[in-house]
Formats: sequence, C-alpha cells, structure tokens
Amino acid sequence: MKNEMSMQFSANSLNEGLARITVAAFIMPMDPTLEQLTEIKTVVSEAVTNAIIHGYENNPEGIVYLSASLDTETGKFEIEIRDNGCGIENIDIARQPLYTSKPELERSGMGFTIMESFSDSLTIESNVNYGTTVKLEKHFSTNNAFIH
Repeated sequence: MKNEMSMQFSANSLNEGLARITVAAFIMPMDPTLEQLTEIKTVVSEAVTNAIIHGYENNPEGIVYLSASLDTETGKFEIEIRDNGCGIENIDIARQPLYTSKPELERSGMGFTIMESFSDSLTIESNVNYGTTVKLEKHFSTNNAFIH
C-alpha cells in the first residue's frame, strides 16, 4: 500500500521540529528502529534548515514544501523538501564536506554529507533565484512493519 502526505510551512526555524515530528509519525507503520528514526529526523532537520537559512536567508515569509511517500509493501520511503529561495550556484561545491556559504553563522558545512550518509539516495536540484529541491530515499525492511 502506498501512502502519501504533503505539507507547507513558513520558513521559520520553529517549524523544523514540526517537520521532524510529522515525518517521524508518517514512517511509523514501518516500525523503524531508533537508529532509523533518528536518521530520518536528522535528514529532515538538515534539509529544512538548509531551506530556511540558505534558501530564504532566514526570511520567515518564505514557504518550505515537504512531501513524502511510503510504500509499505516494498519499504520504500521517499521525501522531497523544496524551497523557492535563492538557489545554489554550484551543487558540487555545496556537497563538499565542510563547505558552507555562511561561515559567519558558524555553520558546519556538513548538511548534505549527513543527508547523503543517512539516506539510500540523495538528489539535489537547484536553480539560482528559483529555489532548491532535495529528494531523499530510504528503504525499510518490511519484516517488522505493522500495517493495518
């Protein structure tokens, strides 16, 4: 069975927790391990924070879009986090560990590296002045799923 959800919220750092909790609840039918749950929440946190801080430069008038799908038969989980912010000039450079476009904010520059290590697939699409879309995929075992 495939289940889908979507939401949008203001680009306000207060909403990062909302996104994390919502996605955590959404994947519960797969009975994730604590480690898997932590990884998914971290990925969501990193992507949403990037949209807020880098995409919209902390302008709470921006909107962050989040959509997810979960196939409980195959265990495939997909999530997309999108903004209509300033975009990324060079995705290859932005994906490098320790690179940050905002060193004055003491950012670690590990966001994309963390997202990549905690997901089975990571795709980043971006256009300067039009925004960025981050797509992640994670596969869960269907052995432990509690599907109603």
